[in-house]
Amino acid sequence: MRIILASKSPRRKEILETLGICFEIITADTDEHSDQTDPALLVEQLAMQKAQDVQDLLDAQDQLEPNTLIIASDTVVALNGEILGKPHDREDARRMISGLQNTTHHVLSGIAFCYIDAQGNRKGAYTHASTAVHFGPMSDADVELYVNSDEPYDKAGAYAIQGLAGRWITGIEGDYFNVVGLPVNIMCELAKNAFGIDLLRV
Repeated sequence: MRIILASKSPRRKEILETLGICFEIITADTDEHSDQTDPALLVEQLAMQKAQDVQDLLDAQDQLEPNTLIIASDTVVALNGEILGKPHDREDARRMISGLQNTTHHVLSGIAFCYIDAQGNRKGAYTHASTAVHFGPMSDADVELYVNSDEPYDKAGAYAIQGLAGRWITGIEGDYFNVVGLPVNIMCELAKNAFGIDLLRV
């Protein structure tokens, strides 16, 4: 089976490698602008769009083979009704991190598949995972230390649980890998339930 990760994220790449999955990376230019205000629907919509865009790209290049699974994901942070994506700049990162301290927020990741089966039939499936993250207090100096690092600037919510930000995270409820950016449990369950594919045994 050909497995394609529709993401340039080094974190998602590392997670799939940790699982021992053999895959390649192909991405397409996806317009991630959306008026969707429900974070769960937003990440599902964007994940599915990323997978479909890669499928369309391969189709246009006549490289869409049977027995191919395209995996895509999208992650946001939701706090008190606000959707936090990647910060635009230093001030935006400072605003996000300052707002997250002393709160419980939710990290939502959409996971989507485009699957071309052995007969060439095209199928799709998508869902999302949500993890509650408890963030502790930060002093002004802590906030400045963090925004002066390289860590916040390509991360939803302006932080990385697996990095320096872990210093201020007091606990989570749900899938840790979802917070990193790829919900492993939900991904594997969706592939099995939707297509009968065991991702750990392909």
